Amino acid sequence: MSDVEKPKIGAYKRHLLVCTGPRCTPNGESDALFDRLGNVLKAAGLTTGEARVKRTRAGCFAACKGGPVMCVQPDGVWYYNVTPANLQRIVEEHLLGGAAVEELVFHQGPAAAD
Repeated sequence: MSDVEKPKIGAYKRHLLVCTGPRCTPNGESDALFDRLGNVLKAAGLTTGEARVKRTRAGCFAACKGGPVMCVQPDGVWYYNVTPANLQRIVEEHLLGGAAVEELVFHQGPAAAD
């Protein structure tokens, strides 16, 4: 057995993955989106409790058009063109309301079919 300590992550309902790779948004829009996301989630009450949403930067999704690109797990919903206004819609309609913002969805993974 190793002496490496087992990591711990607090409970969360959803996990947002934001592509911050250089080809997705060469002018840094994805990094700005990720930074803004923390405050938006906090304002919506989604940083603590049962509804907590975790966020993670991803290096590349290999979906290099229409960025910023964000994936909502475990829902399997992939969004493109996640501008500040669209991010607000995603938080309000999807994360709080439970319905994907269909006109911003470019892919739905297997979890969305359940």
